[in-house]
Amino acid sequence: MLANNYRYKVMFMMLILAIINYVDRGAISYAQEEIVKEFGFDNMAWGMVLGYFGYGYIIGSLFGGILADKKGPKFVFTLVGIGWSVFVILTAFAGEIGLALFGGSALTGFAVIRIFFGLAEGPAFSTINKTNANWAAPKERGMAVGLGILGTPLGALLTAPIIVGILSITNWRVMFIALGLLGIVWVLLFRKAFTNMPEDNLKVSKEELEKIRSKEDLLPGEKMVGESKDTIKWYDFFKHRALVFNAISYFSYMYVNFLLLTWTPKYLMDEFGYQLSSLWYIGMIPWTGACITVLLGGKISDLLRRKTGKLRIARSYFTIVCLAFTATCFLLIPTASSAVAVLALMTIGNAFNSLPNTVYWSVVLDIEPDKAGTYGGMTHFVANFATIIAPTLTGFLVTYYGYSSMFVAAAVAVMIGMVTMFCVNPDKTNRTDRKDLSQAIVSE
Repeated sequence: MLANNYRYKVMFMMLILAIINYVDRGAISYAQEEIVKEFGFDNMAWGMVLGYFGYGYIIGSLFGGILADKKGPKFVFTLVGIGWSVFVILTAFAGEIGLALFGGSALTGFAVIRIFFGLAEGPAFSTINKTNANWAAPKERGMAVGLGILGTPLGALLTAPIIVGILSITNWRVMFIALGLLGIVWVLLFRKAFTNMPEDNLKVSKEELEKIRSKEDLLPGEKMVGESKDTIKWYDFFKHRALVFNAISYFSYMYVNFLLLTWTPKYLMDEFGYQLSSLWYIGMIPWTGACITVLLGGKISDLLRRKTGKLRIARSYFTIVCLAFTATCFLLIPTASSAVAVLALMTIGNAFNSLPNTVYWSVVLDIEPDKAGTYGGMTHFVANFATIIAPTLTGFLVTYYGYSSMFVAAAVAVMIGMVTMFCVNPDKTNRTDRKDLSQAIVSE
């Protein structure tokens, strides 16, 4: 049985890599009290520290996807996994680097390290998508994507107990060093067991390979790996209306995700007086539902695909409904008066936000599996502007309008995602004509 399911082992290994990726990026949020105190950062400066990650992340996500198509996922996973782990270690010395090398500015030191850290982490999820294109059968794409990106909420959930646990026995510098060393070890183990294609792996049986390459239940317009034209270029992404609007909608997911990842600990400490010792479990709560829905969403989307035979229903309309519930929850948070009510709304909203997470990546696989790395990178590039805007804008909003404003801004971002998802029709494989937004919404 195991011999016929090695692809699931590959997906599980990518899940662990994604969890490490998210724990590493979320760790700084729980170390904020010590870092802010040591270097004297205010809310505006702290928002900038969190936002610097995004400048590198958007570039890494773009070129990482292209590199995964050209050099293969194994090369990219090795390069960036070791790379981001090194910069996690260097985060422990970011303030001192700034003071010594950048005119006595600790903030600049954090800026440089965080940008390069983001650059190294950027390619991870577009490379995971490329791997799913190579390893998953078309009828399993939603499930495969869901398992791969389960690392997003699960990593965010595990960040709280892991980081608070480490900080309870040592300081924030030792924490970053330990995380970086762990990442390097896992990447080396992953590299030994992984191959770019199932055809290249001796542990993949003939029967399993037939399942992976089966065209059973393939819908009109869906493609298999190897069926796309070699002449497709990266900029052809912008000729696909569905891909462009899918990326813009994905921005709304990323905005909520990164807002919660970066600002939740400080918000809970400032508004409700929680101590770091309590955040090991309180910080987990907003991510509990998302860990379930990110997997459930892939299964629901695949089920809708089979039952209706319409990718637009399975991908686009499903996402719109989920985002409507997300926006509602975040609009209600400013009206809540207790920590329990706020955490409940955050948890429910985040769960609905994660429900269609698989869709954004599945749309890329549906349209161009051979360019899953490149087009996944382009999608991630557009969406990842949220990794800059969400933490930086929140620092401004919190300073001048209070914490309630950051939840209203999140709801607005989600509404934008709802509108643009109306324009995504994966059933149409022809590249977009130049219709305006209003025509796209009403077109079938």
